[in-house]
Amino acid sequence: MTFLSSPAGDNPAGEPRPLLGVSRSATGRRWLARPHDERLALAHAQRGGLPELVGRVLAARGVDLDQAEDFLGPTLKRFLPDPHALLDMQAAAEHLADAVRRGRRLAVFGDYDVDGATSSALLVRFFRAVGADIQAYIPDRINEGYGPNAPALLRLREAGVDLVITVDCGVTSFEPLAAAAQAGLEVIVVDHHKAEPALPKAHAVVNPNRLDETVTDRLGTLAAVGVSFLLVVAVNRILRATGWYANRAEPDLMGWLDLVALGTVCDVVPLVGLNRALVAQGLKVMSRRNNVGLAALADVAGINERMDAYHAGYILGPRVNAGGRVGRADLGTRLLSTEDPVEARDLAAQLHTLNAERRAIEALVLEEAIAMVEAQAATDALLSPGAGAGALVIAGAGWHPGVIGIVASRLKERYGVPACVVALEGGIGKASGRSVRGIDLGSAVIAARQAGLLMAGGGHAMAAGFTVAEDRLADLRAFLADRIAQQTAGQGPLVPTLHLDGVVSVRGASADLLGHITRLGPFGTGNSEPRLAVADARIVRADVVGGNHVRCILSSADGARLKAIAFRAMDEDLGPALLNHGGRPMHLAGTLRADRWNGAEGVQLTIDDAALPGAS
Repeated sequence: MTFLSSPAGDNPAGEPRPLLGVSRSATGRRWLARPHDERLALAHAQRGGLPELVGRVLAARGVDLDQAEDFLGPTLKRFLPDPHALLDMQAAAEHLADAVRRGRRLAVFGDYDVDGATSSALLVRFFRAVGADIQAYIPDRINEGYGPNAPALLRLREAGVDLVITVDCGVTSFEPLAAAAQAGLEVIVVDHHKAEPALPKAHAVVNPNRLDETVTDRLGTLAAVGVSFLLVVAVNRILRATGWYANRAEPDLMGWLDLVALGTVCDVVPLVGLNRALVAQGLKVMSRRNNVGLAALADVAGINERMDAYHAGYILGPRVNAGGRVGRADLGTRLLSTEDPVEARDLAAQLHTLNAERRAIEALVLEEAIAMVEAQAATDALLSPGAGAGALVIAGAGWHPGVIGIVASRLKERYGVPACVVALEGGIGKASGRSVRGIDLGSAVIAARQAGLLMAGGGHAMAAGFTVAEDRLADLRAFLADRIAQQTAGQGPLVPTLHLDGVVSVRGASADLLGHITRLGPFGTGNSEPRLAVADARIVRADVVGGNHVRCILSSADGARLKAIAFRAMDEDLGPALLNHGGRPMHLAGTLRADRWNGAEGVQLTIDDAALPGAS
């Protein structure tokens, strides 16, 4: 969901007119056509022989005419840079190649999320393939927290490890890395998070977001697994040049792009440039199911079709993440790095079970959080019609820290305002927050930390995390409300809006159109999946499936039909609107997906929103 700041009124002067006249949909949103250059859109359609709608999508994504070929067919040959363009890459690669030749013991220290797990697995697979002795260490989310910690590093040193590579963490771990250096443990940092002016004590710090880095504009959006892949390319190049492969097979680096694709998609980095090429090629590798861990996870999740970014981000990723959230933090890395099919099936089953447990915990916490919000709604101006922007800060004892980020995202989507969810234990709260377009939550949290209201905290515009004493929660709520009010001063209330890429009929939502749309993938941040409005559709059948999803059959006056489904629709007003349409035609907003069943392939609309014609 995005937001349009506007004064009161259905169509204020200077604001774009609602698409199809929908100023208030079933979910309370105004529909707007996604802004684009009409002349560029037409030029794309004419030059590329594309449907006009696809030309509009390209124009809306900022793709120029001379970029269209690379956008529609991204290749690593076109986008992969010289890894040595990154500061410290040469030093890191040479030191690691030397460590391989000398038989030194290595360890990778990774984060517990998907980006960390894929980065760790990639390095484990590469260094094992070239004959190195390497192990992985993933810290426990609750007991150890994020990033390197001195006790863990010192245990690795005592176990005989000579060199540690931190991935997806480490760039601000000053004290732990200083302790490691004092103990004689060498460290190479491979990270992508924003650095501070000072760098930690390490042999090399490879991070496209170092403040002194010169390639941030080109490589700053890489996930950690993308940076790790460049490191692997650099080390492999040196080993090849020094004759290491004279008597051993050189590994196929391209065969590990499935890991790169998975980590990149799940870390929600912009799918543009190099990221787009890595994911596009990596998804091809993923569909071959050569990684026994990913294949086992796909099997247990019931994926029996060609995998794309949706499968990576919404089916595989959450299961890899589940170990770090509610189970053992290292399960994901072990699954993605194993070569043993029996172990892979066992680990995949564990993660599948843990993901179900995570969903149950998440549902319980979400239910309790919504009850708290609703209890406040009668007196809280934040949730009143026409209210100014603020932030929900909801706290509960016993809430699992591993699910609060997901719950914050759900609350943000439900209420259309920034939401922070705090898990309380022993008088201390660990929190995760999610924001909406137009409100920089990260800066507000940093300001709260600087004001002494938080024990720790930081983030960026759309997400933040912090630690707060329970007795400071009321002060924090007031502080955030004031800071956000300053950000939105003079803008009036934030009106929820849904941007759409075009309008089609039921008949127009065809397999041919879907084929053209598929070429625009992979979809994600920076290249959102095209969202369309299907105009004047009649719902000839609608029923609830899976407890809270609504499945529909749509038809048009010319006899065309289209399958559709609205996920979790019964949790909000969308579900009842679809079920109680009264036979009237409706405008439906959503995305087109392939519908594969019993060997046949059709088209299905995933419904995000609905409105009666002339809704206001």
